[in-house]
Amino acid sequence: MDIKMPEMDGYDATKEIRTFNKNVVIIAQTAYALEGDRQKALEAGCNDYLAKPISIESLNELIVDYLK
Repeated sequence: MDIKMPEMDGYDATKEIRTFNKNVVIIAQTAYALEGDRQKALEAGCNDYLAKPISIESLNELIVDYLK
């Protein structure tokens, strides 16, 4: 989930998705890497958080972890 989107930010989009799907894995990804951003994403309902630039290795590790 990209946090910065034009009409609805990723936090609100995640909250909306969670109203009808509690099981889908949502990984926030954003250029914002300030203290507290990870916690804000998790509180919005994201399962995890990656700051840009995203390393392929980190993304692959998360995908593997959530597919177990």
